Amino acid sequence: MTQTENGWRGRLLDADLEVRAPTRAACLSRLRRAVGEDAVLTVEVWPALVGVAEAAALLGWDRRRVITYVDRGSFPEPLARLASGRVWRREDVAAFARARRGARRRTRRRA
Repeated sequence: MTQTENGWRGRLLDADLEVRAPTRAACLSRLRRAVGEDAVLTVEVWPALVGVAEAAALLGWDRRRVITYVDRGSFPEPLARLASGRVWRREDVAAFARARRGARRRTRRRA
């Protein structure tokens, strides 16, 4: 199963079947119906990954600023370092963005 921008996508490899649903639970339910309630279903959930450009877009920054924070050690640890660059779980970058926004709001309230 993979989370997409519009919900979740699941595949049954043996049956070459793909299902889509707005929630993880609904996607899992559709997969279960497809294989039968008594069947054993092994689910692999692949996290959404982002590179520097996508992380910058999530944060409203440019790519250079992301690299600056990475180099300073002020950015989440990447999931992997590939030949094409670092990749992070989208969820980790989104949590980092929420934490920064929350910290900025607290700072503004004190001023």
